[in-house]
Amino acid sequence: MSQQIKSISELKDQNKNFQSERKQKKIKVGNVKISWASSDKERNEVYKLRYKIFAEEMGANINGGKKKIDKDIFDDYCEHLIARDIKSEKIIGTYRVLTPLGAKNLGYLYSELEFDIGKINDIRDIVIEVGRACVHKKFRSGSVIMFMWAELGRFMKANGFQIMIGCSSVPIKDGGHMAASIYKKLFKSGRITEAYKVIPRLPLDCDSLPFDNEIETPPLLKGYLRLGAKICGNPAWDPDFNTADFFTMLNLNEIPRRYAEHFLK
Repeated sequence: MSQQIKSISELKDQNKNFQSERKQKKIKVGNVKISWASSDKERNEVYKLRYKIFAEEMGANINGGKKKIDKDIFDDYCEHLIARDIKSEKIIGTYRVLTPLGAKNLGYLYSELEFDIGKINDIRDIVIEVGRACVHKKFRSGSVIMFMWAELGRFMKANGFQIMIGCSSVPIKDGGHMAASIYKKLFKSGRITEAYKVIPRLPLDCDSLPFDNEIETPPLLKGYLRLGAKICGNPAWDPDFNTADFFTMLNLNEIPRRYAEHFLK
């Protein structure tokens, strides 16, 4: 991994085009407002929400300290998309987005901690990486994530990004049975792409696990697949979150027409 990491002040200066563009529009849908974090206060709210969901609710191994926050080296180089409940004024959902510029300054993608990303290195200039997606349990009807997806699509189009990648997580508290079954179903249906195949550093041994065709795909991964996303090879095991992570790639040009109007409007 490259260690050519610039200071945060240098990054902010170079990233001002993104900062300026994103402030031009805030989306309000019903009681939810979609925007981008623009202050340390908002980012700290994001870190606290993530800790509450990932560490306290899901049991991830996160050292949040006394402040109980989920923050790592990537956060200072990322844009943070937020959904805020207008009534309570609390952040109820978030995505973090690593742009090509942020990845260049940091030196690597989050995905590279879990995968050898191969040919994806050749298209890094048109790729954004999303991660740490979460929504407060009281707002998981599906609408909040859809509103955030719409803003992600707008952001990508406005800045000339064609590809979105990220690690879609499936819990493996059952020993990996669910994740292996999902992988095998996706393989049979042709949703595993060889064109941008990645190699997991800690692979989940799907071949040795039993297959159950009745297992349901988790909502977030199912949503990506409906948008036309592909899975780029075998899942990796994330020991800190105790999940199987599926390397997911979404090309804006391959979104089915029935979903493109919403995602790209």
